[in-house]
Amino acid sequence: MLFWEMGNLLGSWRFKEPSTVEECDSTWGSDSDDPVAEDDSSICDSVSPAESDRAAGDPEDASLQLTDSPESVPKMKRSFYAARDLYKYRHSYPNYRKSRQPNEYRNLRFYLNKIPLVPDGIYIEEILTKWRGDYDKLEHNHTYIQWLFPLREQGLNFYAHELTQDEIKEFQSTREAKRRFLAAYSLMLDFYGIKLLDKSGNVAPAPNWQERFQHLNESQHNYLRITRILKSLGELGYEAFKAPLVHLFLEESLCRNTLPNMQHSVLEYFVYTIRLPATRRCLLRYARQHYRPAHAFLWGPPPKRRGGCVAGSVGAGSSGIRAPAPTPEQQRRGEEISTCPSAGSGIIVSSHDAMTCQELVGGGLKGCTGLTSNMAGLEGALMMAGARGERNEYNDIVPL
Repeated sequence: MLFWEMGNLLGSWRFKEPSTVEECDSTWGSDSDDPVAEDDSSICDSVSPAESDRAAGDPEDASLQLTDSPESVPKMKRSFYAARDLYKYRHSYPNYRKSRQPNEYRNLRFYLNKIPLVPDGIYIEEILTKWRGDYDKLEHNHTYIQWLFPLREQGLNFYAHELTQDEIKEFQSTREAKRRFLAAYSLMLDFYGIKLLDKSGNVAPAPNWQERFQHLNESQHNYLRITRILKSLGELGYEAFKAPLVHLFLEESLCRNTLPNMQHSVLEYFVYTIRLPATRRCLLRYARQHYRPAHAFLWGPPPKRRGGCVAGSVGAGSSGIRAPAPTPEQQRRGEEISTCPSAGSGIIVSSHDAMTCQELVGGGLKGCTGLTSNMAGLEGALMMAGARGERNEYNDIVPL
């Protein structure tokens, strides 16, 4: 009787969904939720110094960007809807309810070339052999993407079927399906001007990248498709393929300026499809290094406060090592910094903003002693200028 009651209780329990962006984003929290340790140094260091210099551009231009007036800085903030959607994906849909309908494995059967996609009646082999290089067809047809890259959530093609956990296991153990899935991934990469280099998922710009990147920069509905592709890679056993592609998009949008319209999507969506927090951190550190204006970078570690002064408190984004108690002199300096009376500026900046500013310019603020009043005033003003307001939602809330 007791076991029956406990079973009913657990069966009725529902996971409480996060209600803020911070609750959705575990990127800068403890590493204990990393499923496995990984060496992601290749992700961070894959850009050569020469490429970095080329990407950095004119330092005078950068300084002009950093001194923009508050009125000229667009107001932005992170999307809660995007953060919640990707939180659910990364955590395998915690409120997912198994369908009572029999599992027909329609996605797997499509990949085995046994059934066509609906409603167009096209088989996977026709797509893989005849559509490659037909960029008009790949651009204007909107029904195939849900079949090529299935997810455990409903997309815009209601004829497509959601993946199930049982189907995922069967798919991952079927060589023919996996071979065609990688061919479909290569097909879409070619459409975007990218080539798949090896079986590890490394990628590089294709010979026709200039034409294709220009199209991708202008045809922004493809960013929704890319989000779906990244999610599907993770569902079907190719999680490691995500980081090389996301890194390439970061490099092209932030460093080379070939995909400037993609900046928001790659940071708000693409990075957060990656399940390992350590890999997300590495990509975001790379992005923060190249993002302009630097003070407007939204995706860094959350600043922490202890008492009236910024310090190394324990929590998300910290090392977990508590800083020693500040001396009276350090406390006095901390109080001075928290008000930041920069020379002739009259700007009041909180210690919260001072910490954020210092982190964004690459320094580690410890005990509030390493930040001068002028630096705090300038950077605090920049942070205030970059306060985020509402922005039109990137409508990837409903997957394609």
